[in-house]
Amino acid sequence: MRVLALDTTTERGSLALLADGELLEESELLGPDGFAQILFPAIVELLRRHGCTLPDIGLFAAAAGPGSFTGVRVGVTAVKGLAEATGRPAQAISNLRALADQGTANVRLPLIHARRGEVYLGHYDASLRALEPERNGQLSALIPVPAAGIVCQAAWPELAASGLAYELAARPLAGSVARLALAEGGGDPAALDANYVRRSDADGRWHDT
Repeated sequence: MRVLALDTTTERGSLALLADGELLEESELLGPDGFAQILFPAIVELLRRHGCTLPDIGLFAAAAGPGSFTGVRVGVTAVKGLAEATGRPAQAISNLRALADQGTANVRLPLIHARRGEVYLGHYDASLRALEPERNGQLSALIPVPAAGIVCQAAWPELAASGLAYELAARPLAGSVARLALAEGGGDPAALDANYVRRSDADGRWHDT
């Protein structure tokens, strides 16, 4: 079973390829101007390096957010299209859950910038079972001081200034997305949806998690 996973939810995205549960490659995909023009050539090149093509992929997976609304849509739409075209299942994985996968504490609080002075927060145990719904809001309202188990993708000086310790994810998210998708098994690509956590100003859609 080969799994192709992608994350386009921030300008520092990533791609990953798994085979029989083994991570063959995980690479950063930089898209400061968006991923529409670079995503598919990068996928083709990744597969070429490992001697396979799209029909060889048994499961497609996307990081479903929260993150950039446009980036989330690009990734989820790309995976839906690839899965539909090849007749394969697909899976969407929450960015917060994928980030929790890279934590080490027994209770994990994955944290992502949400702009507007807010953050996205998840609450997971070590087996990645959600202990409460993912949510967004002011950092001070969501996390009391002191707190343990915070996981971030990048350095966050404001956290240290607030008295909050955190650990950095060791890798991009695509590998975690691939592993979690493989564990869940995938499903109908038409059923995939984004995980915005909060409402987009542009489209008014809403999903709690």
